Amino acid sequence: MQRRTFVGAIFCALATSPKASVAQQRKVWRIGVLINRSAPGAPDEAFLAGMRDLGYVEGQDFVMEYRWGSGQEDRLTVLAAELVALKVDVILAAGAQPIQAAKAATSTIPIVMAAVNDPVTRGFVASLAHPGGMITGLALASEDTAGKRLQMLKEVAPRASRVAVLVSPMGDPVREALTKAAKPLGVRLQFVITPERAQDLQSAFAEMTAGRAEALYVDLNPRTGNMGQAIVDLAARQQLPAIYETKGFVEAGGLIAYGPSVPDSYRRAAGYVDRIFKGAKPADLPVQQPAKFDMAVNLKTAKALGLAIPQDLLLRADQVIQ
Repeated sequence: MQRRTFVGAIFCALATSPKASVAQQRKVWRIGVLINRSAPGAPDEAFLAGMRDLGYVEGQDFVMEYRWGSGQEDRLTVLAAELVALKVDVILAAGAQPIQAAKAATSTIPIVMAAVNDPVTRGFVASLAHPGGMITGLALASEDTAGKRLQMLKEVAPRASRVAVLVSPMGDPVREALTKAAKPLGVRLQFVITPERAQDLQSAFAEMTAGRAEALYVDLNPRTGNMGQAIVDLAARQQLPAIYETKGFVEAGGLIAYGPSVPDSYRRAAGYVDRIFKGAKPADLPVQQPAKFDMAVNLKTAKALGLAIPQDLLLRADQVIQ
């Protein structure tokens, strides 16, 4: 009996020793998030849902370190440096500017792209199949999608021959695809740089008016994403049929949207984070193309513009707002 008591005491001592306690501790991963929006939204919740689906519990298995650019691109460099200083295990970045800022801030922390156009052209990865370096993740859209969107705008506004395109100041590669698609459609394009501040949108729309624009194509970038309602309102005021990349614009009163599901891209980004946590290298994880596309139409807006939406297009829509 005394021997059992003695042995039990030894095991208890081992179990409560500092070394045993450390061994029993679970690693809590730190995920840095660098986005040029001003607040969390559906995409961010989709990422957390993806992590939950993989068995992770926020606050127990991982913590989030958010840094919001709020549309101020010059802040991104500082915010990226903050995440590096926090020694996060991975950086989740969405949009060209945040990814570029994260890339410039570190060469050792893995970066997962949640959503970006043409990562190869931008120099973020060597190729989709073999990214190389420390960056991988989800491509948001292909050049073919841009052309398809322009064709869809022409379907809903067949008389429009001059289309203004609200674009990123970075010289978005989508311009080349739109220029190529415009010629067979008989459309002349007018590229207008999206201003950094919503209060300067009036000037951008005045530029469209001067160019006699008859329709509007809104390229998705951090600036347009941060001033969606203002863009929708000005397009309505100037009676411009407009097409967008995400259905949030249509829910805000925009005419039509078609493009990759951004929340789905964020959800799938969780899979990359999981694999990196388990030892995979970003260089060995191929960049994935969009798997889910959303199409939305606002019939109320169409009526206000005096447009009849083709029936076959309505049948293809995932969401029709009456």
